[in-house]
Amino acid sequence: MDKIDRMRAFALVAKNASFTIAAQRMGRSARLVSKYVADLENALGVQLLNRTTRSVSLTDAGVTYLSLCEPLLDGFDELEERVRNEQVSLRGAIHISAPTGFGALRLTPSLARFGAKHPSVELDLQFSDRRVSIVEEGFDLAIRIGPMRDSSLKVRQLGLMPLVVCASPAYLEQAGTPSDPRALATHECILDGNMTEPTVWRFKINGQEEAVSVNGRFRINAPAGSARLAAMGAAVARCPAYTVADALKSGDLVELFAECRVSPYVVAALFPQNRRLTTRVRTLIDHLAGDPALCLDSQAVDTG
Repeated sequence: MDKIDRMRAFALVAKNASFTIAAQRMGRSARLVSKYVADLENALGVQLLNRTTRSVSLTDAGVTYLSLCEPLLDGFDELEERVRNEQVSLRGAIHISAPTGFGALRLTPSLARFGAKHPSVELDLQFSDRRVSIVEEGFDLAIRIGPMRDSSLKVRQLGLMPLVVCASPAYLEQAGTPSDPRALATHECILDGNMTEPTVWRFKINGQEEAVSVNGRFRINAPAGSARLAAMGAAVARCPAYTVADALKSGDLVELFAECRVSPYVVAALFPQNRRLTTRVRTLIDHLAGDPALCLDSQAVDTG
């Protein structure tokens, strides 16, 4: 009798609190599933389940065994799926959440390249500048830029994204060019509504990271909007490099304090910790992590 079958029978009974449901899931009889669990308990020499005529519950040993055997079962299923999928094309849907600006400018070209390689995969891409609930809203993964605050999710780094402080030549002519980051306290600055501290910008000054207080009339939750507003001469902006790269090259924006940049933001794929990734989702994440065009801005923006 296969030990994997015994473990799977036990896990299904434990999660469903029912031998009947477990049997249906396995396509076996309830009598056989009960035998699988009994044989597993006999082999281990411990009782894993409390059984009455009306209920099934885990013993303390059962709780421990379930927590350890589930990852093994997931690993076994993943092994079989990967071997099978080496011989067949990927197929099925992938539901993705991404920031609006980055999704439109950088992610969609990379997804187009992935889609060309895997024509049987359906890509459902939802743009949003709020932090979606991946599990509750049914996403397979989310692309995020910046601090990763949700400890319940797994994180795969895809690249790095510098933050660029910039203003238009027209704004600087009117308001003057700030001499150092601290001088921003007297300038009109665009606040990022996605940040936990939108009125605090950080710089590396004399080798030390320093917080500078800023303020302004404009508060925007989309960095592409901040970049556009700055290019129109409204205020100083702090934006991810991908949103301002073209404007810096054209001269519509001028970077300030390039030598004072702090560590770049991380661009990452986030996905649930307790969900086994399908091969198609894992393959997409590997594709994104290996696509150099996704985070072209990881180097200093060339304005020359």
